[in-house]
Amino acid sequence: MTENTTFHAAAHGVDIAALKSHIETNFEKILEELTSLVAIPSIAWESFDPQNLEKSAAAAAELAKSAGMETVEILREPAQNGAMGAPAVVAQRKAAPGKPTVLLYAHHDVQPPGNEADWNTPVFEATRVGDRLFGRGAADDKAGIMVHIAAMRAVLDLVSDFGVGVTYFFEGEEEAGSPSFRNFLEAHQEKLAADVIVVADSSNWSVGTPALTSSLRGMCAAEITVRSLNHAVHSGMFGGPVLDGPILAAKLISSFHNDDGSVAVAGLVANDAAEVDFDEAEFRKDSGVLDSFQLAGSGKITDRLWNKPALSVIGMDIPSVDHSSNTLLPATRFKVSMRLAPGQDPADALKALESHVKSIDLRGAEVEFVATEAGNAYKADLDASANDTARWALEQAWGVVPVNMGLGGSIPFIADLLEVFPQAQILVTGVEDPDSRAHSANESLHLGDFQHAIEAEALMLARINAEGL
Repeated sequence: MTENTTFHAAAHGVDIAALKSHIETNFEKILEELTSLVAIPSIAWESFDPQNLEKSAAAAAELAKSAGMETVEILREPAQNGAMGAPAVVAQRKAAPGKPTVLLYAHHDVQPPGNEADWNTPVFEATRVGDRLFGRGAADDKAGIMVHIAAMRAVLDLVSDFGVGVTYFFEGEEEAGSPSFRNFLEAHQEKLAADVIVVADSSNWSVGTPALTSSLRGMCAAEITVRSLNHAVHSGMFGGPVLDGPILAAKLISSFHNDDGSVAVAGLVANDAAEVDFDEAEFRKDSGVLDSFQLAGSGKITDRLWNKPALSVIGMDIPSVDHSSNTLLPATRFKVSMRLAPGQDPADALKALESHVKSIDLRGAEVEFVATEAGNAYKADLDASANDTARWALEQAWGVVPVNMGLGGSIPFIADLLEVFPQAQILVTGVEDPDSRAHSANESLHLGDFQHAIEAEALMLARINAEGL
């Protein structure tokens, strides 16, 4: 334990042992409730059954009622394009006079399963293997919902004068880019207003070491189509003089990175600012990268993840090998996703990417560039009073000094929270660890860290109740 530990500090009006004991006693029940949530395939993508989102919203609403909320509603608002957004749960317990209000955010929608053959356990059946619980949404982010539910139950059961206002906001479309999020905030601004906003949708430093997320990369995405023919033709009859869509797309894609693997798009922000770094061997283990693969980019691994851009091709319209034929394909469409360093304007990043795409010589092929997503980066206010309270609570729960860490992922809606609620202090917490594999096959939750995350939030709420902000 490091010298700046506060683990043995005064309890700040909080009965730490009692809260921990309550959570320990009820932990199996909490896991059963999480298992029920995981069983609902609540995917907020148009190609999946929307009724499952209704089921998961209803299940989350029932959990909110069980956690002492005075009002529980399932609400929805239209997105910018007019399409109705997914159902969100908003539940409230009003603050006593003089007490602050805390908004607890998580999302009940999940990523698609991907290729189910890649899973070692049933995708939507929470399966306990050793100290981990496997299943889609087990970590991202139905565990976040259960952290909020279980922490609130604990403080209501044990803190007789608990008067902090608590609002649950369980979104239903985060994995689909939160298209109605901004309209939802503005339509329900009064209900969602809070002094502190806790976004439980991030990760910890490692199993056994908690973290507060101090920065998140921004993101943008675009769909690019390369066309050389008006229609498909026989590859034997016309191959040679004509290059088809996939070949030209491959040439364009190969231009996106320099020889060292860093992003080759000019004009993007990149910084060397991380104070900590990952052990390369541990990073390789957690990421599953091949032993033979040379890591891309330069500098600290943490800077490459948190403070520099990344570019990936996340989808391509091309026949599979099993369905291929001797045909020159007239066009190929693919989707590029970029993660952006803090300080990068997403609109500027999209312009830089489009400029790069249009600069590549593809022998006169037509190139269409369509921007599809853009979200700002996030940098935490580490001097906020709630940050100190949260760090104290994390340390009491884990027994280890927490880390302030960046994250390579993006939560673009945090920028909306900051704009709509500029006076609120925002904390980004989470239950994931580097091996949780969120968005991938075999997503899982470390059960010990899950229990500690519940403890930490209960302790934080209890201390805010005792001392304020």
